[in-house]
Amino acid sequence: MTLPPVAILAGGLATRLRPITTTIPKAMVEVAGEPFIAHQLRMLHREGAHIVVLCLGYLGEQVADFVGDGHRFGLDVRYSFDGDRLLGTGGALRKALPLLGPEFLILYGDSYLDLAYAPVVEAWRASGLDGLMTVYGNEGRWDTSNVVFSEGRILCYSKIIRDPRMRHIDYGLGILTAGPLTAQPDDQPFDLASIYTSLVEAGRLAGYEVGQRFYEIGSPEGLAETDAYLREHGVPA
Repeated sequence: MTLPPVAILAGGLATRLRPITTTIPKAMVEVAGEPFIAHQLRMLHREGAHIVVLCLGYLGEQVADFVGDGHRFGLDVRYSFDGDRLLGTGGALRKALPLLGPEFLILYGDSYLDLAYAPVVEAWRASGLDGLMTVYGNEGRWDTSNVVFSEGRILCYSKIIRDPRMRHIDYGLGILTAGPLTAQPDDQPFDLASIYTSLVEAGRLAGYEVGQRFYEIGSPEGLAETDAYLREHGVPA
């Protein structure tokens, strides 16, 4: 199946990777011999993506110069820039809505999520809900568990509140319809987590449990792990 448009949130400052990211954005950090964004795009093409919207901020022009129109990755890549100030994950998506359309997938620019994407989309459509969050049975291993998940629904999600029922963590792949974002003001910073929280409170956020661990380049340790993984399992150029 062809996936809905995919938004990649890649506008942050990447302070944990400095000094590497003093002069380049995180998406351009070399992983397994090439900029990380190249690995993400090839994986998305493998999974049936056609349109990818890169939400960029800090040094984002470097990403656009490297990726171009995306055709060499088999994709149609479009760009949404935060502008004079960073808009946060939610604000960046709000600004990119004209490029994304009525429904879209969401990835973070520092995550490599090597899974089958089509079943996630099918599960979300079957749910009839406004959004979906993929979750992983974390049990406190990779980071602090922040999700209560049961029978295809997200019952609680918080990065602040600790609930003993939390056994899962936000995996990093989400799906949204445009509606929850259009209710937010344009060109104002806000976090995607606030949208997810509102959907949970309204009983409108589906959940999908994945069995594969995630890889990320947000920290030096994560970067080293992801480099090793992609050298062995990455999609060939």
